[in-house]
Amino acid sequence: MTVNERGLKLIVSNKTKKILASSGLLGASLIWGFAFVIVKNAFDLVPTIYMLAFRFTIATIALAIIFWKKLGGLNKKIIGEGAILGALLFVSYLLQTEGCKYTTAGKNAFLTTTYIIIVPFLYWIITRKRPAGYVLIAAFLAIAGIGLLSLQGNLSINYGDVLTLLCGIGYAIHLVGISKFTKKSDPILLTVLQMFFTAIFSWIGTIFTGDSFGVITVSMELVMAMLYLGLMSSAIGFLLQTVCQKYVSPNVAALLISTEAIFGVVFTTIFLGEVMTTRMIIGCTIILVAIVIIETKLDFLKRNRARTKANV
Repeated sequence: MTVNERGLKLIVSNKTKKILASSGLLGASLIWGFAFVIVKNAFDLVPTIYMLAFRFTIATIALAIIFWKKLGGLNKKIIGEGAILGALLFVSYLLQTEGCKYTTAGKNAFLTTTYIIIVPFLYWIITRKRPAGYVLIAAFLAIAGIGLLSLQGNLSINYGDVLTLLCGIGYAIHLVGISKFTKKSDPILLTVLQMFFTAIFSWIGTIFTGDSFGVITVSMELVMAMLYLGLMSSAIGFLLQTVCQKYVSPNVAALLISTEAIFGVVFTTIFLGEVMTTRMIIGCTIILVAIVIIETKLDFLKRNRARTKANV
């Protein structure tokens, strides 16, 4: 095999990995989007802190059973990285949930996804690599699309909005952290560890919230919701995110993960009978345009300009 052939094979291989990774992130977003249907009423059955504790404990047990052979590769470095990711995930979820108590669900969803804008600039600060123009265009389009999907009525800022904005920053740091740590560490082990530490922080949190274990209403609806959140949203969803982020930039990952908003709207429309308005359809379309931009890097425009110059 010649040098050129090996180079071409490597390029094709890397492109295939990126396509599969992008598909995996979309798969995670689909899982998280469907969670809106599954847990719509679960918040009335169990306090938030216990919901977090249950879901991440289930995820930890499931992943540890499946990947138990991987646990032999544990060391101080990767345990520390897992603890950092787990802490970021726990704090972000807690801020989002607390924020939702003081603001509308739409504003909570919108402000959480500000990580789409934050990630490119955060990555720029850390790596000194300035984000390309198409990345910023896609990010601002996506946030505009999510705004059309989520926001209604009063747009004033209150205490809940501030908490939710902090949550968006937390998710942004978490996204960049995954990209940084998976460059040298096993993404599967990182997933197991961040689920474990998020569960630990959640159980510790139950001590300070004042919520009694006895207030939990055990029912089939609650059991199914916890199993979905634990096995699908947490175990599979975060496994897909952590593994796939090894092969795409955090900017691309942030945008693809934001499609959770689209899937959430689609699934609640299909299964809960909620109405999709013209405004929401426009919002979904804008987000899809943003994804096309981030995935193609607007290369098709460059090719068209090149053809035009060639014809001239």
